[in-house]
Amino acid sequence: MKGSAFTSAAAPRASRRSGPRAAAALSLVAAMFLAGCVGSGSMAPPRRSAKAAPPSPPIFDADLPAAGGPASGAPPAVQEAGQIPGQTASYMTGQPAGQVIGNGPVRVALILPLSGAGQGAVAAQSMRNAAELALSEMQGSPLTILVKDDRGTPEGAREAANQAIAEGAELIVGPLFAGSVQAAGQIARQSGRPVIAFSTDTGVATRGVYLLSFLVQEEVDRVIAYAASQGRRSVVALVPQTTYGSVAEAQFREAAARQGMRVVAVERYVPGQQRTAVQRIASLVAGPAPQADTLFLPDGGDGLPAVAQALQAVGFDPQRVKPIGTGLWNEPRVLALPALQGGWFAAPDGRGFEAFAARYRARFNTDPIRLATLSYDAVTLAATLAQVHGSQRFAEGVLTNSAGFAGADGVFRFKADGTNDRALAVQEIRGGGAVMVSAPPRALLAAH
Repeated sequence: MKGSAFTSAAAPRASRRSGPRAAAALSLVAAMFLAGCVGSGSMAPPRRSAKAAPPSPPIFDADLPAAGGPASGAPPAVQEAGQIPGQTASYMTGQPAGQVIGNGPVRVALILPLSGAGQGAVAAQSMRNAAELALSEMQGSPLTILVKDDRGTPEGAREAANQAIAEGAELIVGPLFAGSVQAAGQIARQSGRPVIAFSTDTGVATRGVYLLSFLVQEEVDRVIAYAASQGRRSVVALVPQTTYGSVAEAQFREAAARQGMRVVAVERYVPGQQRTAVQRIASLVAGPAPQADTLFLPDGGDGLPAVAQALQAVGFDPQRVKPIGTGLWNEPRVLALPALQGGWFAAPDGRGFEAFAARYRARFNTDPIRLATLSYDAVTLAATLAQVHGSQRFAEGVLTNSAGFAGADGVFRFKADGTNDRALAVQEIRGGGAVMVSAPPRALLAAH
């Protein structure tokens, strides 16, 4: 937000910060003062790199194994040299899990699967580093962050939450996985402590347990609404038989009905059997007289190449029938597919992540995972609320203010049921890249 959005009370605090490193914190402050007046990710291992990496799509944690190896088709997790079994080291500091970040009077717990199996531990390191970056960019931060390891299990999350509350944590940030969020949330609610968690499973959201994650429901609503606004009137859905696909399909049906789009057909496929499913809808989306003008494809880089190949084989023309999708499209494997050129997908504005990633690389000499901004935003939000709202800093009414907050991934707000609203962009695939065709709104519509 621009400087003109600040009230007179915000201006002195803003003047004490300097440079672009404080930009995200400032935008959160601006959004919260306005609130007082008015009311898509990958867990691929980060890489040591001197140049920017393309943003990866958000993961859907219900599709990942609770423990064990990484999800199918994803890069394997990495282990730092010299790592002690049962401990997880910071990529830069080498400090063991369970350390404290900051020395402010307000205690906040950060619960992550630091010693969990598979990609969860790699994601945890990146998200822990992002929390450290957030505090380093706020002069006089009031927070002490108690970093806790849940080992990627519900039992570990319960233990971590109990420890954090016993040590005086007023707010819990994390965990990452749905089962762990549910377990930690039960402990936190018994003690009257709110949780800001990172799971994408809305089944674990509830009053006092708020999800900051990228939710497929929001992405589906945004891309369907945009398609309707561009004159698209009829749609076929081709959906993978996965947890993600089921959630996306349910939201798709609701969104299409809301926008007055006719659902011509919904076809599902088992991963690996895309060709047969495409052949079943060929007469609806291909040839000289397709029966739909839009094709909804809520899949990502593991499944869409086979879908695209099968679509080309039946004569699908993306200039005639518009392909649309979710934030899972935001990766090079999908952007390069000829059958999807001209397609639209909804995702956070990537410019915020790119700016965050540049600062992250400068501090840690490695690329952040795409989800790292969630930890960064949660910690920045907690620190700013502590500065602005005093003893009411984490009260339900403050956290669920309908005007929301502005973070690295754009404007967001927590809803009373624990889910969130986000201001998302719509991107168009052009020439193997993504071009924004509809900017995210600067403010969220009034909550219903």
